[in-house]
Amino acid sequence: MHRVYLDHNASTWVHPEVIEAMLPYFGERFGNPSSIHAFGRESREGVEVARETIAAFLRVGKDEIVFTSGGTESDNLAIKGVAAARGSGHIITSQIEHHAVLRTCQALEAQGFAVTYLPVDQDGLVEAEEVRHAIRADTILITVMHANSEVGTIQPIDAIGLIARDHGIPFHTDAVQTFGKVPIDVDGFGIDLLSFSSHKIYGPKGIAGLYIRKGTKMVSVQHGGEHERRRRAGTENVPGIVGFGKAVEIRARDMEGEAARVRALRDSLWEGTLARVPEVRLNGHPTRRLPGTLNLCFRHVESESIVLGLDLKGVAVSAGSACTAGNVEPSHVLVAMGVPLDWAMGAVRATLGRTNTEADIAYVLEVLPPVVERLRSLSPASVS
Repeated sequence: MHRVYLDHNASTWVHPEVIEAMLPYFGERFGNPSSIHAFGRESREGVEVARETIAAFLRVGKDEIVFTSGGTESDNLAIKGVAAARGSGHIITSQIEHHAVLRTCQALEAQGFAVTYLPVDQDGLVEAEEVRHAIRADTILITVMHANSEVGTIQPIDAIGLIARDHGIPFHTDAVQTFGKVPIDVDGFGIDLLSFSSHKIYGPKGIAGLYIRKGTKMVSVQHGGEHERRRRAGTENVPGIVGFGKAVEIRARDMEGEAARVRALRDSLWEGTLARVPEVRLNGHPTRRLPGTLNLCFRHVESESIVLGLDLKGVAVSAGSACTAGNVEPSHVLVAMGVPLDWAMGAVRATLGRTNTEADIAYVLEVLPPVVERLRSLSPASVS
């Protein structure tokens, strides 16, 4: 059976060059990078080379990069770190953030912080002027994601960052889905804190990072030793960091060409689906969207049924963010975009990556229509 993986926003396979770079750090280069002997210095060198590679990719200082265990930890450190440094105040975010941001903000609300959750339009876009209007005298942080993991809409963070800078407010963006996929101009966008992750770009799981602009007032939320300049305590995941650095090196080489290729495949999948399946709609902005992300709604069909039906045909897609798998409620992102419930319950996300081919798209277009047709024939809503 032909197998097709279309869930790259959830995770990616590890690139062979990344595995090769990591392997020595599971064996002969096993020292603790905080140790001063030769074994430790070998590990420290691996960590610092990776830090320099990532800093160069973002065009920032290497001392502004902090390694974490994942995008969720990066988001928590950014938001809680700024909030704790001030003790009170107001935060601006959007209704369609990843739960790593939404639930962090909700936790801070429970501690007495005020939070404004900005709405989005039908394409999932935050209006930059809405950010300006939401600013208060006590606003301490603006956090708006770069691109949404479900629908792929890319936010106007350049405009939002400039508004934040005009008001002297720190600006954080969750760039887990854009880092290594589309260009990011940290200075030009006015970004003070940026979350990014390894396993979305063919690096290992369990390693991520947070860019913290020099001079940003924040405190650590995890206490212990002197690691990461006392901004994130805990022995570094050396093999993971080395692999992350290698993954970024490869993205710097391949990102532009791959974006154009997967964008063409994504559009071919959408156009083919639209031609073959009735009552289907595209979610997300038609042009300001991640190159490999396609989110569709099939009316009168449940998302999970389509995902399972395609899985039986060897095709891996998702009903939304992997972090919300198992949730029977409609996506909070689609609800915020105003997608009607009878459409939102049939949302399916296909996210393409470097190994997908035209043959993959042709196969999906062969098996998808009968799966949807069969499910609709069993649906009471469709029959009625």
